Amino acid sequence: MNTPSALLDRLEAIPGMETGQRRLVLLFTQLGDFDSTEYAQALVPALPAIRRAGIAIQAFAIGDQQGADRFCEFTGFPRDQLQTECNADLHRACGLYAGLNSGAGAWPDLLLMCAGIGSPGTLAEVFRGYRGDRSAPQRFDSSLFRLAGGDGFQRPFELATVRLNNMVEVLGRWKQYVPDDRFIAQRGGTFLIESDNSLLYVHRDKGILGFSETMNRPLSFLDAYL
Repeated sequence: MNTPSALLDRLEAIPGMETGQRRLVLLFTQLGDFDSTEYAQALVPALPAIRRAGIAIQAFAIGDQQGADRFCEFTGFPRDQLQTECNADLHRACGLYAGLNSGAGAWPDLLLMCAGIGSPGTLAEVFRGYRGDRSAPQRFDSSLFRLAGGDGFQRPFELATVRLNNMVEVLGRWKQYVPDDRFIAQRGGTFLIESDNSLLYVHRDKGILGFSETMNRPLSFLDAYL
């Protein structure tokens, strides 16, 4: 697999992201997309280990500067490692899924995808958030969740609570996060690029809540490189 030339061109223009080092490049979706928020929240605790492994990190997302400021404030993702795109041109140049295109418009397409249409795996992932997952780490140190199932794994409703918190944040500041809703169905992707620009790993999202092949441990693809 070759790294998309459009992505390499963008990276070469960013100091510290040029050829000659390993780079983890994240193409988030809309800044107001729950996938972008949840992915950033998964990444933030791992950033020190990623840097220690000599892997440079850069993210791109659809939105604007104001939305990026708030996104980073809320998630803790480093602001200097996030660039915004006013459209989905870079995503599509990298072969990422544009989302369902029923012809009915962006919002009907998004709602259909939330129902699993043109978005494989979405409903299963939603249900996982409610039922819990013993193969995933816990998210809260809370007696309430401890009573619901114990410790040391993702308890029932735990991930669903994370997603509800994210929803409240985004919907309360929707226009800040999503100044242009034409691209709300666009999906993202992950590219791990070797120092010689060959592609070590790629994941292209197939649907909503599909930003990783292993949603129980979204960053497991990095295990071999840390």
